[in-house]
Amino acid sequence: MSEKVVPVVTRAGAEHTGTGQSGGAVRVSGVSPQHSPATKIWFGRVSNEPGYRSFPHHHGEAETGGYVLKGHGRIYYGDDYGEFIDMTEGDFVFVPPFMPHVEVNMSTTEELVWLTARTPDNIVVNLPDVDDKTLVGYSPA
Repeated sequence: MSEKVVPVVTRAGAEHTGTGQSGGAVRVSGVSPQHSPATKIWFGRVSNEPGYRSFPHHHGEAETGGYVLKGHGRIYYGDDYGEFIDMTEGDFVFVPPFMPHVEVNMSTTEELVWLTARTPDNIVVNLPDVDDKTLVGYSPA
């Protein structure tokens, strides 16, 4: 007989912090296979302190959807991370599987916070870092 699966609440302040990280992009999980009955989704909060950025990385086979709660973010991608898209509060973003990218907080005074969902899990594959000067318009804190 299989075990009954019921709704699970992850209380504020009790999020799972043992998730894949990439530098200045800090990920905490609200729903994931690591601490809930979920088997095909990772859902959490990503935050970047003012002026911080992630290392270059990709999310393997995972499709990624994000929603900006507050701040001004930028995702660099493409050859030498020469292309980018900007996001602000209320914007949604999709990042395809296996796409190398860098997530940046474009503000040096305000935190960037977004919600992120991935299928099947929070896969984070860190890549070699790049010099901040290669990221057009980025200014670290």
